[in-house]
Amino acid sequence: MRTPHEPVLLAETLAHLRNGPGLYLDATLGDGGHADALLAAEPGARLLGCDRDLVSLEFARARLARFGDRVTFAHATFRELPAAQARAGGERFRGALLDLGLASHQIDDPARGMSFMQDGPLDLRMDTSRGVPLAERLPDTDEAELADVLRTYGDLTGTARLARALLAEARRGTLPTTRALKSAVDRALGGRPHPRRHAQVFQALRIWINGEADDLDAMLQWLPEAMEDDGVVVTLAYHSGEDRRIKQAVRGPAPTASARRLPQHLEERPPEGPWEMVTRRVVVPSSDEVHRNPRARSARLRCFRRKPR
Repeated sequence: MRTPHEPVLLAETLAHLRNGPGLYLDATLGDGGHADALLAAEPGARLLGCDRDLVSLEFARARLARFGDRVTFAHATFRELPAAQARAGGERFRGALLDLGLASHQIDDPARGMSFMQDGPLDLRMDTSRGVPLAERLPDTDEAELADVLRTYGDLTGTARLARALLAEARRGTLPTTRALKSAVDRALGGRPHPRRHAQVFQALRIWINGEADDLDAMLQWLPEAMEDDGVVVTLAYHSGEDRRIKQAVRGPAPTASARRLPQHLEERPPEGPWEMVTRRVVVPSSDEVHRNPRARSARLRCFRRKPR
């Protein structure tokens, strides 16, 4: 069995997530590190462990086998979580964890095409049993759409020029691998090649090819109904756009200009959202953790609690 990757902000996650006996959701099971620690620390916890990556599920199933029927596994995207919950009996969750990062095996396996550090097929799918690789999708992509993807999910500038160049190469069939993509980015943007720029492009394309942003929005919309009263949710985001979506979902819709002018007691005032923020500010890894595990450096932890209905 391969060595599992180190779970990010483990102590901080457990401190917020442990919420007494009941059913917990790990929506991105990965290598099962957070789940293993939770089940060991909370004897009354049961777990619905979900992941869209079949390789991760297989690994986590073996790792968590010692917990027996305390764990139920499901192959599911965020959009498919309601069905997974229903199949597990429909019980509401006492706690839920959403770790939006990649597992180390996904990054380190060249065949997955997730990393610019190694050469491999330009795939980037989290679930290789569904959809088509990025190399097959790019040639039919609209230039404006791709530019928006690079700008929105990669925080890049010069995205129109970059999108035009990438699509030209993809349509010529000269963009089949991660190394080819990395070289195309350098040619299109010019200047000195920089790993951060490569990482931003790969991140943006991965979020897009897997529909991660829309899946996250769908899951955040469903989650209030899925949680018990006083159930806690812990999120680990690694991209400013993901963290922003989470904050907006917790705070609820902003009041309109007319509503802000009304006295607070009037019925027209927008209803309060279903969440109470537990972490007053975002929690980030310590310098010691980042030194030990550099992939943790961009993690942002938030915790919020379901208000009583």
